[in-house]
Amino acid sequence: MPSIERLYVRLPNWVGDVCMSLPALSLLQAAGLPLALCARPWARDLLAALPPHGFVPMTGRVWRDRAAVRADRAGLGLARRGVRGLLLPDSLSSAAVFALAGVASAGYRDDGRSPLLAWPVRKPGQAMHAVQSWYGLAREALRRWGLDPGPAGPGPARLPLTEAHRAAAAQLLAAQGLAAGGFVLIAPTATGLHRGQVKVWPHFDAYVRALQARGVTVAMCPPPAEAEQARRNAPTALLLPPQPLGAYAALARHAALVVCNDSGVSHLAAAVGARQLTLFGVTERARTGPWSPLACCLGEPGAWPAPEDALAQTDALLQPPLPLAT
Repeated sequence: MPSIERLYVRLPNWVGDVCMSLPALSLLQAAGLPLALCARPWARDLLAALPPHGFVPMTGRVWRDRAAVRADRAGLGLARRGVRGLLLPDSLSSAAVFALAGVASAGYRDDGRSPLLAWPVRKPGQAMHAVQSWYGLAREALRRWGLDPGPAGPGPARLPLTEAHRAAAAQLLAAQGLAAGGFVLIAPTATGLHRGQVKVWPHFDAYVRALQARGVTVAMCPPPAEAEQARRNAPTALLLPPQPLGAYAALARHAALVVCNDSGVSHLAAAVGARQLTLFGVTERARTGPWSPLACCLGEPGAWPAPEDALAQTDALLQPPLPLAT
């Protein structure tokens, strides 16, 4: 097996999924492989503090993405035999991009794409968390390439932050008169549907008003496309100006508690070690729950938690209680 001069890793397309792929990336980095992360453009800022790596932006268009990967290879003068690929998404298009770019790849056998994979891997027979699934795929790829597959199970999903991320969050807190650890950060939105069902907890308004009645400062910082939905769902919460993902992750780390749906925010909070309460009503925490010992989860498919249950759990998590807002 020739040495691997560059490993192209196709990351998933969603913020939460990228965060859940972090243990797999840590495993590949520990193996000493020079990584090139192939992901949507927003991931460049989010992953900026990871150990040195290349970044190839993906658009979701096969021929454009194939050209980007080939250009990266050509710019480094890499022959086909010196590169490998690892596909975390299950899509046929992601496998086609690497195959057309001359990158022999490993990935799960799915969506009829086995002929495009040099190392097709059978999916686990038992249900498992997404973190475990992607970590297991990375281990199997390392094994097939004759490398040490590393520990059997994934560690925590750790997202390092840059100084620029931290500075942006500190500047935002100062501008808004917020103290680190002195506010609850909510994320009352979630994009898309899950099996036709809305993924947003329906009680954010009542929950926020109850916290505010106790003197707790409640803030939210949605992206521009979700600002209107956030205002409808929590009209009395302090609306902060939108931030890039890295700065938002640093902001979450400064919150006394992050309260969110099963969404990208839940996984961002988990990845930076924030204390959090994630609310479930249509998705399964065993598959997509936050990968963090500091995360508390309430609810289950078909049964959103009641506001009073979320408030009781919030009280337990905010011990000692926050200082009263002035």
